[in-house]
Amino acid sequence: MQNRIRNLREDHDLTQQQVADALGITQRKYSYLETGTQQWTDEFLVRLSRFYDVSIDYLLLQTDCPKRYK
Repeated sequence: MQNRIRNLREDHDLTQQQVADALGITQRKYSYLETGTQQWTDEFLVRLSRFYDVSIDYLLLQTDCPKRYK
């Protein structure tokens, strides 16, 4: 899961700081989440899915289709 989240960030040419700001957390906390040092909470997965406009299933590697469900 960490690779997909990091790849999404890099594909959008964003820094960890930019994503952390969008999620309302510190860069350090985001780094811990992205590297798997800390576990993602439901709240942050929802925020990240909205930020990138992808489904949570895509973030969790349950599908290769990034499209969000209606």
